[in-house]
Amino acid sequence: MSQIMKFAIAGATGRMGRMLIEAVLNTTDAKLVGALEHSSSPFLGEDAGAFLGKKTGIQITSDIDLGMQGAEFLIDFTRPEGTMAHLAVAKTMATKMIIGTTGLSPEQMEQLKASAEHFAIVFAPNMSVGVNATFKLLEVAAKMLNQDYDIEIIEAHHRHKVDAPSGTALKMGEVIAQALGQNLNDIAVYAREGHTGERKKGSIGFATIRGGDIVGDHTVLFAGEGERIEISHKSSSRQSYAQGAIRAARFLKNQKTGLYDMQDVLGLRD
Repeated sequence: MSQIMKFAIAGATGRMGRMLIEAVLNTTDAKLVGALEHSSSPFLGEDAGAFLGKKTGIQITSDIDLGMQGAEFLIDFTRPEGTMAHLAVAKTMATKMIIGTTGLSPEQMEQLKASAEHFAIVFAPNMSVGVNATFKLLEVAAKMLNQDYDIEIIEAHHRHKVDAPSGTALKMGEVIAQALGQNLNDIAVYAREGHTGERKKGSIGFATIRGGDIVGDHTVLFAGEGERIEISHKSSSRQSYAQGAIRAARFLKNQKTGLYDMQDVLGLRD
């Protein structure tokens, strides 16, 4: 494998896609070789670097096979249906994938796991190094505060986000539940309205905020008698996600098969 990492970017003209393209173009050991968009995009045929005033020679295309041709890595922060289409082509091309798509169904997750038997994938609801450090802090806190503390997860995102709670919030819940020896599906509370009765002991509550251009805020509240502890992460730019994706690609260079997450990439796995 060459030293220069060759990337294709899915959702190339979205907010995250453009940030990823910029990150690849500004990374000395990376090269952009493909840019994918859906078939109704008005940007098809344009140069992938046009939004930066740069000429890359890479045209935005809806042809998945063409867009992934020559790519060692595909970075995909799109939507579940798009990710599944890209996954099928990546399997035939043995193109390694870095996936930040959220809202995958259990069936789609099974497809992801099956594909990882053929080629290497990093799948993480949040690629930010800071967020993944926060996951580790939450694991430690949950083990220490496992009695008499109520746990609530509050997340806020921009008005255009289509899934709720966010993938990051759900991952936080999974990390905490696992640290408590529980299954999140058994203890999560996603909605409260009307006469709900007292809070059920041992549950993990979720609250969702959508508005404006909020990139992503997450706070986990451990509320006890006479005190509360808050662990928060706030994103001011998608750049941290893009840099995390590049870091994930460097990790995948040494992996042939398998499904990994950012805990593996950062060496945080116990």
